[in-house]
Amino acid sequence: MFCRFSYSVLTIFTASLLTFANTACSQEEKKVDGSVAYLPSLRGDYFSLHSAEVGRKYHIYVRLPEGYEKTKNQRFPTVYLLDGDSTFPMLAPLHLFMHYDDQIPETIIVGIAYGSFEPDVNMRHFDFRTVMDDGSRGGALQFLSMLEKELIPRIDRRFRTDPARRVLVGQSRGGSAVLQAAWLKPRLSWAHIASNPGREPDTKLLYGMDRDVPASTQGGYLIVASGSHDRDYLRGTALEWRDRFASRADLPWKARFIDVEGGTHAADLGNAYRAAMKVIFDAGPEKGNN
Repeated sequence: MFCRFSYSVLTIFTASLLTFANTACSQEEKKVDGSVAYLPSLRGDYFSLHSAEVGRKYHIYVRLPEGYEKTKNQRFPTVYLLDGDSTFPMLAPLHLFMHYDDQIPETIIVGIAYGSFEPDVNMRHFDFRTVMDDGSRGGALQFLSMLEKELIPRIDRRFRTDPARRVLVGQSRGGSAVLQAAWLKPRLSWAHIASNPGREPDTKLLYGMDRDVPASTQGGYLIVASGSHDRDYLRGTALEWRDRFASRADLPWKARFIDVEGGTHAADLGNAYRAAMKVIFDAGPEKGNN
């Protein structure tokens, strides 16, 4: 009786173990099959960053240049994308095609993501603002400290970056954050691309329009791209920036205004990015480089 019972228990246990193993293998296969490793235009790296400066976690996605492993001594420009939850899967593959068609240099692309669009997780409404609507302080300074002290040094250690060609890109509120970075941390990036940036709640201007020019910077680019069909109040402020700011000769950056004809607020980010990168790298078939 005891032997028969033990055998039955052993049989049931073995069958259960095999079922669990098969289920685990099946789940692992699904996980692997769904990995971005099978999307070569997004292939690179991922890590989570627990920021002491901000006090929250970010998800960092990295797209490496095509043939990165074979170019052992080459260093690459690095593009940092705010709102990486949506901008990274949009612009990383686009950049590859820009490299093919426009002769834009291959770059390391870093997407800074929150992991959700839910407002209790996605804190762009706080991280990208110096002043909130009610006049209280936003989290922009802490966010910039996270970039400067935590994320950028980690990317520079981990990958073959060219620190002299660092580009910061943002859309809407993220565009405001790019303008803030240009003024508050002018040496952090070489080029700044703000697509349809939001206005400041206190001045109703784009960040920096009412400020004194920084005493000294490393130069580089400050680009505002505006869709002609953007929201009226944002379009109007961007045109004011073009007329009052981009035409100034005393700026430490090469300020450029890009008019995205027919562009809307968010859906034309790819067009704004492409046009801005062609300005920065002086590239494209129309330059006679093809």
